Amino acid sequence: MDLNSKLMGSFLQTERKRMGMTQAELAEKLGVSPQAVSNWERGETIPDVSLLLSLADTLHCSVDAILSGGAGCGGYRRHVTVAQMQEALSALDRIGELLGRDHFIYQCIIEALNSRMNTTIEASFSDPHIFDVFTVEFLLACISNGDYVDPRDVEAHLPDNRAREYLIKSMQEHGIR
Repeated sequence: MDLNSKLMGSFLQTERKRMGMTQAELAEKLGVSPQAVSNWERGETIPDVSLLLSLADTLHCSVDAILSGGAGCGGYRRHVTVAQMQEALSALDRIGELLGRDHFIYQCIIEALNSRMNTTIEASFSDPHIFDVFTVEFLLACISNGDYVDPRDVEAHLPDNRAREYLIKSMQEHGIR
């Protein structure tokens, strides 16, 4: 793998901002100077190898994603997070609120998902437990389609229950560690 410091820096900046952190906050978590983070993000330097695991953990991504600038995820199509799946599910509810539950576009989306997943997805909009189960279902579908989901992200952001256990077991069966 060729290291592209500019691409890596851009990825680090995007992920830091996605996490809602300033350069100073990231620097403090890693025990480096804010200038070091700035240098990484501008592609002038790259993080020391001794920081990569902590950096990946802090940004909820993989070391491979950092080194590839987000371009490669260890043979996976993309890196998907619990937060992204929860936001996607919430966005479906918001579409219904925005357009109306009887709107053609909303109905098409819901009917397609219900048919494809053999379920009633709207139940997740009002029940937090069902919402978590659908989050797991969405993540399982992503994994089945070649996406990477970090087990640490799952453990940190989903309640400890049978659905989470099933997801983690499925991830292990797909070789995700």
